[in-house]
Amino acid sequence: MDNCIFCKIIKGEIPSKKIFEDDEILAFHDINPAAPVHFLVIPKRHIPNIMEAMPEDSALLGRLFLKARDLAADLGCGEKGVRLALNCKSHGGQTVDHLHLHILGGRQLTWPPG
Repeated sequence: MDNCIFCKIIKGEIPSKKIFEDDEILAFHDINPAAPVHFLVIPKRHIPNIMEAMPEDSALLGRLFLKARDLAADLGCGEKGVRLALNCKSHGGQTVDHLHLHILGGRQLTWPPG
């Protein structure tokens, strides 16, 4: 998508602090962290949100969650835990229309989130 900020990050048009990249997934630090550890894991293929994911996206979605787990552990959050947040559309708090998984950790998080 031409105007999608995450698609521009994937293409290298906008810099990011990458943590991981392969043919299907990109993970990078959030530019406005809400916790000591705060990064995003996104599919490289543009999927606007989880409501628009298709059954054939199942393997990719599973890989996103497993990669998030592994990277959180690599960044020191494996023992005490993390929050994985997948916002969807305006009422869910989604601000970028490209499916993305927030991983937050490094401190005690409260509930409800807001």
